[in-house]
Amino acid sequence: MTPATGHPMVPQPAAITHVQSETTGVTTYTLEFRDPAVREAYRFRPGQFNMLYLPGIGESAISVSSDPAEPAALRHTIRIAGNVTQAISRMEAGGVIGVRGPYGSSWPVDRAVGNDLIIVAGGIGLAPLRPAIYHVLRHRADYGKVTVLNGARVPADLLYPQEYDTWRSHDIEVAVTVDRADETWKGRVGVVPILFYALRPDPKRTTVLACGPEIMMHFVVYEALARRIPKERIFLSLERNMKCAVAFCGRCQYGPTFLCKDGPVMSYDRIEPFFTVEEF
Repeated sequence: MTPATGHPMVPQPAAITHVQSETTGVTTYTLEFRDPAVREAYRFRPGQFNMLYLPGIGESAISVSSDPAEPAALRHTIRIAGNVTQAISRMEAGGVIGVRGPYGSSWPVDRAVGNDLIIVAGGIGLAPLRPAIYHVLRHRADYGKVTVLNGARVPADLLYPQEYDTWRSHDIEVAVTVDRADETWKGRVGVVPILFYALRPDPKRTTVLACGPEIMMHFVVYEALARRIPKERIFLSLERNMKCAVAFCGRCQYGPTFLCKDGPVMSYDRIEPFFTVEEF
């Protein structure tokens, strides 16, 4: 597979054009490829990721969190979780990051045309789902009822709250919950899967897209199956240690698959035998 940036193992320099603080330890970086030809050729599908590279430090797999229809403004929402992301967190506009990609599978936005959508996110999991939401906003007539279920540990950890009203204005239902409220919070309190309790989806025409902590996704699958949504229409974005992104190193092996190539987005019917195994 040759990514949009060219040779699969050679990163392309991209300048940071904007830095947006989201929550504590989470920042969105807007990147622009320095090479106009690369900038023109680059395209990605909702749910795919790039490898971000800093010389002398290493690489990290980060999902694209921007609008697929505007690939020139390439955004990654990054949580500090290791040496690479820690180093990126110290960078400002004008800094340069190596980018190669995009890699991996994507959310089935084309296959889901005509379906109702339930989009479920926990914490930083909203970042890889946001491109799918942007796609729905641009093609709203292609889908039936669209519901976003989103949660975080505390209100201050909610991602992109400034966008929720825009989503609602496009006839998207947005339900939000937090694990622990503070004195300012007037909304729901509880884990994300409890938001399913208010839903009455039509199992024959509903597709579920979910990303978040693995324990959350276990309960999302349970709630979806309890509503008779078929396994092949429940899609999860899985996270494992990705080093090469081209299925050479084997670090991200998941059963018979490699998440960098076969994932990170996979339907539940493909991963059920492994997803239910603790610490697999």
